[in-house]
Amino acid sequence: MGCAPFPGVIPAYRQDMRDPDVPRLPSSPGFWRSPLRGPWLTSVLGLVLLAGITVLFVTGLISYAAYNPGLSPVNDKTPDKGILGFYLFAWPTRPHWLYRLNQGVHVTLGITLIPVLLAKLWSVVPRLFALPPARSFAHALERISLVLLVGGGLFEFVTGVLNVQLDYVFPGSFYPLHFYGAWVFFAAFVAHALLKMPTALRNLRHLREERNDLVSPRPAEPTVSRRGALWFVGGGSLLLFVTTVGQNFDGPLRRTALLAPHGGGDPGSGPNGFQINKTAAYAGISAAESGEEAWRLVITGRTGTVRLSRAQLAELPLHSSALPIACVEGWSTSDQWWRGVRLRDLAALVGYDVGDPPDLFVESLQRHGAFRSAALRANQVADPRSLLALYVNGEELSPDHGHPARIIVPAAPGVLNTKWVARMTFGDL
Repeated sequence: MGCAPFPGVIPAYRQDMRDPDVPRLPSSPGFWRSPLRGPWLTSVLGLVLLAGITVLFVTGLISYAAYNPGLSPVNDKTPDKGILGFYLFAWPTRPHWLYRLNQGVHVTLGITLIPVLLAKLWSVVPRLFALPPARSFAHALERISLVLLVGGGLFEFVTGVLNVQLDYVFPGSFYPLHFYGAWVFFAAFVAHALLKMPTALRNLRHLREERNDLVSPRPAEPTVSRRGALWFVGGGSLLLFVTTVGQNFDGPLRRTALLAPHGGGDPGSGPNGFQINKTAAYAGISAAESGEEAWRLVITGRTGTVRLSRAQLAELPLHSSALPIACVEGWSTSDQWWRGVRLRDLAALVGYDVGDPPDLFVESLQRHGAFRSAALRANQVADPRSLLALYVNGEELSPDHGHPARIIVPAAPGVLNTKWVARMTFGDL
């Protein structure tokens, strides 16, 4: 015979299921019961993101400008940008570490802010489900900006992380998607910041919580304080920082960058033992076409075309430059010693004044893939440190580092330092 419950007693779980006062939908105010949510926590996280995302946006625009997208359709992966390109300028060559610093900050900071972004989204999640969707026209505009803010933020961070991991799976080019997404996200971010800044500052000045829609009407028992939650988020950011920042350095510290790409192959040791992005095998460069017998550099300009073997290039005046390699994914090397022929001297071979060379269009032996060709501005060609490099750190370039010859330009993104150079065309682009 079964045991019946005592009369009038209902198990707690059944009471919760039957009690009409217990919310079952995310749109109900009492559904979200964390005692941590409230104006103070949201304000702190919001102000951290305000500073961090502003730096991300500025460094992102600077990174885009470094490609000289206004120079040639070859470099411009963002068509029809219109007024969004208002800030573009001729990318400088000084200081030579400019792009390395900018992109290191952009990628490292972006990854470090991920826990803060997720915590901020968690802190305001009740508002994403609030009903009715719009109580007034002004409230509707705020909700639309919130959708663009959340969607744009997730899109920018996800696409950025995938690109850093060399695992970009979205359709189309990363550059236009990330560029347009950044403008949509930052416009919503600015609108949201202007609306919420006075409230955020007021919440930080007063320790006593203001009650609003983020505060649960029936909070659960706290298991950690708000300050403890901030320490947890900060610890997550610190962990991501430590496992990312090493990609900006050579030597043992690079091995700590567990979340950052380490290039397309093992660079080995010796003078050519520094990070590689694309190997010769990946690019389809064969020893036969890059060998001394077959390879010739074709230089075209005002007075015609010149063909030079590697031995003939080595007989021209050679110069040295100490320059890093820095890539859009955030990794970089320390300064390597490159030796080769100045780009402006090569321009002089085809009829241009050494002191006033034109733009340059460079093509690689690589037949497929983005940036198998690239354009450089006249100021980059004119810099005495800009070389067609034949040697690095005292030895010939290895196949993976661009043998028989590669471009090296101060402060330029790595993809503009074309490897396995086959043809150089001087002239206005």
